[in-house]
Amino acid sequence: MTQAMPIADGRIGVIAGNGRFPIIFADNAHKMGLQVFAVAHEGETEPELEQHVDGIHWVKIGQLNKLINAFKSDGVRNVVMLGGIKKTHVYSHARPDFRVLALATKLVLWKDDDILRALAAELEKDGITICESTFGLEGILVEEGTLTSRQPTKKEWVDIRYGWGVAKETGRLDIGQCVVIKDRVVVAVEAVEGTDEAIKRGGELVKDRAVVVKRCKPQQDLRFDLPAVGPRTIEVMRSVKASVLAVEAGRSVMLDRELLISKAEEAGIAVVGLAREEEPSTGT
Repeated sequence: MTQAMPIADGRIGVIAGNGRFPIIFADNAHKMGLQVFAVAHEGETEPELEQHVDGIHWVKIGQLNKLINAFKSDGVRNVVMLGGIKKTHVYSHARPDFRVLALATKLVLWKDDDILRALAAELEKDGITICESTFGLEGILVEEGTLTSRQPTKKEWVDIRYGWGVAKETGRLDIGQCVVIKDRVVVAVEAVEGTDEAIKRGGELVKDRAVVVKRCKPQQDLRFDLPAVGPRTIEVMRSVKASVLAVEAGRSVMLDRELLISKAEEAGIAVVGLAREEEPSTGT
């Protein structure tokens, strides 16, 4: 379920990472009558976002104080965090300010969720609330069922079911959201490289018919890092002849839906949405 966003002033902020998610959200928010103000990250956020928001500030990864001051200057009190930051860029491109360094000393574990919750707490100290990023995305969130004309085969359903359980465990361990399966063998697990690279690696290892499963972590905080798939996901899958994309319904974002489905149909890739606690059936 989505959280009703407590916006009385008609302004929403976006902490923008990479990909098209921030752009799509901004367009949706405008349709809802909201003004959109973004803080974008150099080297990550699409420059096109500037054309879709009412105001934008650019920061380097780790410039938390600048980010907070940007929202305060725009009078923004509610924000969403959308789009990822490449973990490899965190190591190579980050410019942490004193506020981030002070925050780092308080963290016992450097897990994604711990870091993001700590960042959210820092924003709240300045009167800025991070809201669930599922807000207003009913037309973008993946729904349950097979979304393409091609249904997974019985063999593919076996791999989906197996991968569904594996992805739950890798998520619980805060490793990644995506796994690649073939013949009930885990051939790739997403880590810092991201979903696309995990798909490439796994697909190249098995040559064809790999099944890609992506789902939320069991402990997922819906304010951060929702699983997202888009046309690029299908293009990568097609390049390695993968056959199925299974994603969590209601908590995963499907970017550019019509184009994604069209590309999947052309490639003969089955796309399915599964409920969070569902035990995937074989479809028979």
